[in-house]
Amino acid sequence: MQVFGYSSPRFSPYDDDRADHSAPTGDEGPWRAPRATGPLDARLALPGSKSLTNRELVLAALADGPSLLRRPLHSRDSALMIAALRALGVGIDEVPGDGAYGPDLRVTPATELTGSTSIDVGLAGTVMRFLPPVAALALGPVAFDGDEAARRRPMRTTIDSLRALGVDVNDDGRGALPFSLWGSGAVRGGEVAIDASASSQFVSGLLLAAPRFAEGLTLRHTGERLPSMPHIEMTIAALEARGVTVSSPDEGVWVVAPGPIAARDVDIEPDLSNAAPFLIAAVVAGGTVAIEGWPETTTQVGADLIEILPRFGATVRREGDALVVDGGEGLLGGRSMPGVDLDLSRGGELAPALVALVALADSPSRITGIEHLRGHETDRLAALADDLTRAGGTVTELDDGLALEPRALHGADWGAFEDHRMAHAGAVIGLAVDGIDIDDIGATSKTLPEFPELWHRLVASARAGSGSA
Repeated sequence: MQVFGYSSPRFSPYDDDRADHSAPTGDEGPWRAPRATGPLDARLALPGSKSLTNRELVLAALADGPSLLRRPLHSRDSALMIAALRALGVGIDEVPGDGAYGPDLRVTPATELTGSTSIDVGLAGTVMRFLPPVAALALGPVAFDGDEAARRRPMRTTIDSLRALGVDVNDDGRGALPFSLWGSGAVRGGEVAIDASASSQFVSGLLLAAPRFAEGLTLRHTGERLPSMPHIEMTIAALEARGVTVSSPDEGVWVVAPGPIAARDVDIEPDLSNAAPFLIAAVVAGGTVAIEGWPETTTQVGADLIEILPRFGATVRREGDALVVDGGEGLLGGRSMPGVDLDLSRGGELAPALVALVALADSPSRITGIEHLRGHETDRLAALADDLTRAGGTVTELDDGLALEPRALHGADWGAFEDHRMAHAGAVIGLAVDGIDIDDIGATSKTLPEFPELWHRLVASARAGSGSA
């Protein structure tokens, strides 16, 4: 393929170098994970779902009129998505709302998406996989790059699928970031076969833009497995709420007809996956943790915690709009917790916090179905094994997960590996183990910038007994 002049990862139509690809560093020095001093009594409201916010931003940008996103997430991942859409000509304005974590967002689609720009994906999988099909609808060149760690994340499926749709893409044969494409203002669409075994985001990215393709899309997954199916279901539900019909005539096949995407005002649910470490804290420290605004029905995989946490001896109930997890006396109160065998192929993003929990169990555990986590912000299986081994644990990497043996853990440096969920896992271990020093708590800004403050308030609820955190 011809090498375009704009294929530099820092391409700018203004011939300057304004793009900042650096990740946030957070506070200088390690963050000592606070130790729980007794049963918790905490009630929390969490920011909006990253998965829902970034899907709704894309759909609003492609819609047939303005949309309002109420109580969206404001984090590094959502900021990168907003900046990317603005670079393509979409109007996104902050407007007053009633959310505790920032303003609402008014999204006004562009009359015509414009290229001749560069997009910084940071380390956000939703940006690097959702935005290329959108950029292909723009007119002109668009260059994609991100953090150094983003260049190690799987992207070949996105690149190959765009080529199959007739989009001119230059990646110098890497199958990874950085790459660039030439948008012609339209995408033909039609039938495409992909292997999305590495990430369900490859499917979601194509489905989100598919209604704007001239022939729509028939998408066929050819791999043996497809992780995180709830995320694809979330994408389909978001499309259908905007008047787009997505049919699935066979397993692993999705059909989207061409047509408009309706403008819509949307209430963004709290991020239920970010709730995982907070709810798990009740199992470790004992007492109760309540998450406000828990939806009655949802496509978020974090809802699986309702079925998972009772396997660790917790009770789960609803109180009004809140989900409450009661850990009883908790592990710190002397309750034993046997190990478990868990298949997390539906919700691998819950794995780091749950692996931290089973590392505190008193018999062996196996967490499987999570081979795809090797291609996330870091190789999460290797990172968890490394951190837990350094803290005195015994962890064996399996082909598709981890096996853990019960061991008394001790204080240690805990690597975040630029991964928010690795930092969450370290905080869970620190509830029960003195001296867990997380090297980069700023990694949590990816999806929950307020994590350090909320975590300290959670732990302080045991001392204060205030019933509110």
